[in-house]
Amino acid sequence: MTLLRRAFVTLAAALALAACTTAPPAQDLPPIVFVHGNGDSAALWTTTLWRFESNGWPRDRLVALNLPYPTARDDDTQPQEGRSSADQQMRTLAAEVARVLRETGAAKVVLFGNSRGGNAIRSYIQSGGGAATVSHAILGGTPNHGVWANAGFRPNNEFNGAGPYLSGLNAPKGDNGDEVTPGVAWMTIRSDNNDKFAQPDGVWIGAKGTPTNVTFEGPALKGAHNVVLPGRDHREVSYHAEAFAQAYRFITGRAPATPTITPEARVVLDGLVTSSGPGGPTNLPLVGASVEVYATDPASGERRGAPLAKTTVGADGRWGPLSTDATTPLEFVVSAPGYATHHVYRSPFARSSRIVHLRPERLADADRNAAAVVTFVRPRGYFGLPRDQIVFDSQNPAPGIPSGVAGVASSKLTLSAAGRTVVGDYRSGIISERVVGRSWPAGENHLATLELHY
Repeated sequence: MTLLRRAFVTLAAALALAACTTAPPAQDLPPIVFVHGNGDSAALWTTTLWRFESNGWPRDRLVALNLPYPTARDDDTQPQEGRSSADQQMRTLAAEVARVLRETGAAKVVLFGNSRGGNAIRSYIQSGGGAATVSHAILGGTPNHGVWANAGFRPNNEFNGAGPYLSGLNAPKGDNGDEVTPGVAWMTIRSDNNDKFAQPDGVWIGAKGTPTNVTFEGPALKGAHNVVLPGRDHREVSYHAEAFAQAYRFITGRAPATPTITPEARVVLDGLVTSSGPGGPTNLPLVGASVEVYATDPASGERRGAPLAKTTVGADGRWGPLSTDATTPLEFVVSAPGYATHHVYRSPFARSSRIVHLRPERLADADRNAAAVVTFVRPRGYFGLPRDQIVFDSQNPAPGIPSGVAGVASSKLTLSAAGRTVVGDYRSGIISERVVGRSWPAGENHLATLELHY
C-alpha cells in the first residue's frame, strides 16, 4: 500500500469514527424520504445519502423516492401522455410515507424535496394527511411562488405562481398568516440570485425580456426557516454539501461531524434501468434492456478485462447488484430496442448505492453524420461560468455553457473520430472531479456520456 493510499484509508477511518461518535443514536434518527424534482429521478440524491450515512445515519432510514412520469403537465387539470399531475405526485408520496412508517415503526418522517418535489411535500402536508406524519419538511429550490406568476400564461400550470395550485398552497394559515402548514418544522433553501427558476426575467422559460413577476426570493415561505446559499444554483441548493449541512443541522440541532463522504472499502451498486417516452422520462422499468459494467483504466477509459456484471433487466427493472471498490472507475453499457447503445462513464463510487439508475438515450437525427457523440453531464448541479472550470476534451470552457446564471447541466461534442479517449474535468470551489471515457461510433448507433458524481 502506498503512503498516499495508507493516509487516505486512515483519514477515512478517522472520519467514520468521528461521525459515529457525534451523531445521535440510530434509534433516535427519523427516516428521511427524499423527493426529486421535475423530470428527474431518485439517483440525484446519491451524494446526499452518502453524506448522511457518513455521519452515522442508518442506510435503511434513508429513502429516495422514484416518482413515475416525473415531468409536470402543461395544464395540471388535463391528462397529458407520459406526464403527471400534482395530485398524482402527492398520492405517490403519501403511499411511500405510509410504507416507510410501517416498515420502520417510526412515528414520523422527515421529507426533503428538490424543486417540484417540494410541491408534492407541501400538498401532502396541507391536504394529504402529512401534518400528522411529518416532523420536518425541507424544500430546496422549490418555486413556491412560481417560475412565473401570470394569470394569462398557462394559468393552470403547476409552476404558475398566480395559478390555483400555488395560490392554494400559499393561502394564509394560522394566527400569523403563514404560508406553511402549522405543526411541522419547515425550512427552505434557496440561492441568492443564481437559481434559473427564480429569476425576474423569463430567459430560462423561453421568454427573454418578459418579466416573470417572480423574484430571487421566490422559494422562501412565510413561517419557514429560510436559508440562503450564495452562488448555489437550482439543484445545488438541494444536492450540494452546503445544503446537506443545513438539512442535517435543521433535523438534529447540531452540525454534522463531516460534510465530506467517507469511502467504503467494499462498494455494492444496484439500480433501475428506466425508459423514456413522448412525455419525457417515465422512471418505469425498461424490461428486456441489457446492461454490462466494466472496470476502466483511469487514464484512458479503456476496459480492464471482462464485464464485472452482465444482466438482462426483468420486471423489477434492476440491473445489479455489483460488488466493487471505491477506487475503480466504471463504464455502464445499456442497450435496448429503439435506443442507442449507451456507454456511461463514471468516476469511482465512494460508497454503496441502490439508486444507480440508468436511462438509455436515442441518437438525435442531427448527430447521425458525426463519427462520435459524447456528452459531459452534471446531474446534481448546473455548469456555471465564471464560477466553475469546465474542461471537456481539452476545450476550456466546455462548449454550450453560457456565462451568468448557472442553468445548463450538459455539454455535447460531435467528434470526427471514434475510438479515442475523451476527458471531462470539473472544478468549483472544493469540488474537483475528472471522468475519463471513450468515444464510440455514432454510425453504429452508439452514444457516450461522461457523468459527474458531484
